[in-house]
Amino acid sequence: MIKIIQVIPTYNESENLPILTSALLSLGIEGLNLLVVDDNSPDGTGEIAEDLAEKYPGRIAVLHRQGKEGLGRAYIHGLRHALDLGADVIGMMDADLSHPPDRLPAMLAALENADVVIGSRYVPGGSVDETWPLFRKFLSWFGNAYARAILRLPVRDATGGFRLWRREALEAIPFEGSRSNGYVFQVELNYMAHLAGFKFAEVPIYFAERTHGASKMSFRIQVEAAGRVWQLRRLYRQK
Repeated sequence: MIKIIQVIPTYNESENLPILTSALLSLGIEGLNLLVVDDNSPDGTGEIAEDLAEKYPGRIAVLHRQGKEGLGRAYIHGLRHALDLGADVIGMMDADLSHPPDRLPAMLAALENADVVIGSRYVPGGSVDETWPLFRKFLSWFGNAYARAILRLPVRDATGGFRLWRREALEAIPFEGSRSNGYVFQVELNYMAHLAGFKFAEVPIYFAERTHGASKMSFRIQVEAAGRVWQLRRLYRQK
């Protein structure tokens, strides 16, 4: 039986986390464990995560960080911890219920013939929340097209955060050296894996709008992402 650790960064996700953990663990996937990485959420998400770890003994672990340093740093700590725990497959997903847990079995099946699997909004069968305004849909589409074109990535959803990694692929890339934050961290990991020659697969998902809590996306993060893509191209071409 393979060991699967799904890494879930949290910040103020007290309402969503119990729903997400229940949905994931009810899938009946053998070997599936969850690693919650909480950035000292003021709404008590970290304490709720500890309560869930007691409720599901041996299935949930919790990493507490001292403060909010951003998505990239949270993932770096979580991914490193998952590798140290001996995971064969390492997953990444948001805690806000935008990533559908019921697509995880299909993603695991796709991993049999790939090194990295992305839950994708932009392959046939994938979609985003129909309540999104047209401008937001355009920004999301453009952000992906922009990153793909500049970095020549062989994926449709370059910024998507719902994914699975084979241990060997994650160990082979220098993810701990990333200084990216926000969703451009996902782009950088894709670029690292692409340059290392790993094979991608994409599984269609429906990306839902959060119903509880506030979005972490900001204009600053979007501006950082646009500039950071060019930095990544220069950085890795020099190596």
